[in-house]
Amino acid sequence: MRKLRQISIIGFLGFSLVQTAKAAGIHQESNGGMVIVDTSIKNDSLDLPLKDPKKDFKDLLTTAVSGDGANNAKLNPMAISFVQNYISKNKKGFLNMKEWAKPYFDMMDEVLAQHGVPIEMKYLAVIESGLKYNAKSWAGACGPWAFMPAAAQQYGLSIRQGRDERLDYYKSTHAAARLLTDLYQKYGDWLLVLAAYNGGPGNVDKAIRKSGGSKDFWTLQYFLPVESMNHVKKFIGTHYIFEGEGGVTTVTKKEMKDLLVNGSSNLKEDEMNNSTAYTISGRFNSAVILRHIEMEKSNFDHYNPGFDNKIAVEGKYELRLPIQKMNTFVAKRYEILEESIQLLLKSTNTGTN
Repeated sequence: MRKLRQISIIGFLGFSLVQTAKAAGIHQESNGGMVIVDTSIKNDSLDLPLKDPKKDFKDLLTTAVSGDGANNAKLNPMAISFVQNYISKNKKGFLNMKEWAKPYFDMMDEVLAQHGVPIEMKYLAVIESGLKYNAKSWAGACGPWAFMPAAAQQYGLSIRQGRDERLDYYKSTHAAARLLTDLYQKYGDWLLVLAAYNGGPGNVDKAIRKSGGSKDFWTLQYFLPVESMNHVKKFIGTHYIFEGEGGVTTVTKKEMKDLLVNGSSNLKEDEMNNSTAYTISGRFNSAVILRHIEMEKSNFDHYNPGFDNKIAVEGKYELRLPIQKMNTFVAKRYEILEESIQLLLKSTNTGTN
């Protein structure tokens, strides 16, 4: 990640307080030692070819390309060739990582959810550092989230002799979540966030201008530095390896809007008949909701694609749940909202301290 330029946007705490003020209720509707590593992750363990990469790729992405998965996110045709090659080179190493990295992923899931950032953004740390705490790039970025010194200090990480908090998985994940939140508030598009995380907002803004004002990654990608353009595609490929499909972090802003608008139409008839919808407002957190209604995240996402993203930006969402789960939610909604806001404030204070 190149040195980031400062981005002038509303602070995350101020944003959360604004959203808290919008919490007007809920309304029913009818429906150690440093080592040098290449952050592009090229090593023997990851470059072993598969026996039949074309067949494996087809099997892996059938659900995602057809749009029949839980997230209903299709792979953009312009990414297919790159992602196919990327998977054939990296799948073996990444699937091995999935086993040993589980404790780190679990921690990152919890931290990212506290900030309202999609937990799939943890895969950014995979392509930035191979999830190594002591990874260091040629440019001087280091730690699992590849922070440059200036960006690290801007987002609350201390760097001094004998102690570099960029190497701390927990603290650097909080810092990365705050940075990702700021970038998403600026662009409202996770693909552009990924490009800005790697090459800096200045390069993304320049690409937008050179492309005639387009904010679609697939249109402006060739105006980005090659490293940043490929960084986004590596993230998409990594997401597909770990998740077997795409999601809200692998699509453009427009594609995400279509996904959110048409999300309910992808439910089966019996799922629609046995569920109900409410429009909620306020900074509800999906992790808190899941804990109270005792529902699996994958099932929740199936009914509510892009929940944390949309409610963080817009402050409202048409929540859809199976009737029994909705009854539980309605009964506990004020308690859930209070816990969600406290969790958000706690994560913000943790980073500030």
